[in-house]
Amino acid sequence: MVDSFSVTALQLEAHDRDAFAQRVDSVLEATRRAAAESDVVVLPEATFPAYVLGERSVDNDAVNEAIGRAREIAERSRTVIVVGAALPIDAGLRNAALVIDADGSLAGRADKLFLWHFDRRWFTAGDRIEPIPTAVGPLGVLICADGRLPTISRTLVDRGARALIMPTAWVTSGRNPEALENVQADLLARVRAYENGVPFVAANKCGAELGMVAYCGKSQIIDAAGEVVAIASERNPQAVRATITTGVPHPHRAGTECPASRAAVSRTVRLAISFEPLPSDIDERLRLLDCDFALAPNDQARFDALDGAVPSRALRDDLVLDPGGLVGYRRAGYALFSWTTRLGAPWCDRFARARALELRCYVVVFSEVARRAFAVDPDGTVVAGTFDGFRLASFSFDGRKTLESGVAPGTDVAEGLERTARIVEHAQR
Repeated sequence: MVDSFSVTALQLEAHDRDAFAQRVDSVLEATRRAAAESDVVVLPEATFPAYVLGERSVDNDAVNEAIGRAREIAERSRTVIVVGAALPIDAGLRNAALVIDADGSLAGRADKLFLWHFDRRWFTAGDRIEPIPTAVGPLGVLICADGRLPTISRTLVDRGARALIMPTAWVTSGRNPEALENVQADLLARVRAYENGVPFVAANKCGAELGMVAYCGKSQIIDAAGEVVAIASERNPQAVRATITTGVPHPHRAGTECPASRAAVSRTVRLAISFEPLPSDIDERLRLLDCDFALAPNDQARFDALDGAVPSRALRDDLVLDPGGLVGYRRAGYALFSWTTRLGAPWCDRFARARALELRCYVVVFSEVARRAFAVDPDGTVVAGTFDGFRLASFSFDGRKTLESGVAPGTDVAEGLERTARIVEHAQR
């Protein structure tokens, strides 16, 4: 085990599966060049043969040949290589990240747990969450959408991973062609590093497959403090390199809690929020704003009134910074969290947005640093907030949005959290 190692996130131009035979030589040549300068090389999700597989069977011989050539590169360069591949298991396929150790041996594999949209048509989900031992130390390997569920990374680090490694296929909608967005690339990857106290490395694709699946690029290397130390462009193939420190992790952990279940609500209520104590005429102001409830720090009576209508939990930093801290409450039906925090910018905003979107809930933040209140909806969007003389902001809590836990066709966050919890609990028996 080492305390630091050099790593390359190899961002590749996407290719259709029918072009794999023509592209494999260039992919392996890029891998060889990266391995000559790095202790670890990470390639994107489903590099062998492609991500969009369709209904036709995969040529396993071609995939195995490519893996064999990658093993030769690893052995000659003494480099750990992590590469995404479609691998057979029983009668199906797994979306796997194959870990080749520095001697060319197969150190292990991680199978994608949280399948995304159409990839469940040809892949079956993985069923293990374990670090993989390598020459540079135990690596926590996860694939693409696995990064949207905070408990997967948490479990990998708690079981000994010194770094999180992600072959990915971060897609983009093309909503703004000048800025290809993806919530993992733009937000969650940094949060995963910060909350777990370990570096995070993601290798993505650029370009498109079959003209209908577009990628955002932005392969990146993030240090244990959650700061991006190297990032690729959105549109061009690129080898992104850095040296990362992998000492003993110092993750944010408060422990997990299992509260009693609360009934889910679909109602809409209007809330007013203020960082300052509520004014004496607050009830009159609520009528003017058409608001049902008001929230402010340390106003327990107002919070209890809201909790009677919407399952709510008041929080401090310990539970919010722990990636598993709110999961038990969310699984129990809590839909709104009121967070009083001493965390400064930009992490206050990042954690509020991350927790709201990854758990499909509302988060109301009372920032003791900025002395402002703001609210985030289940899409991770700040929907209201105070500033300067604007001391009483208001927004609508829409219970239906908290019940809509599908984030893509066939991809449900609530189901993913439950399944991950079962895998973790089974391994602990």
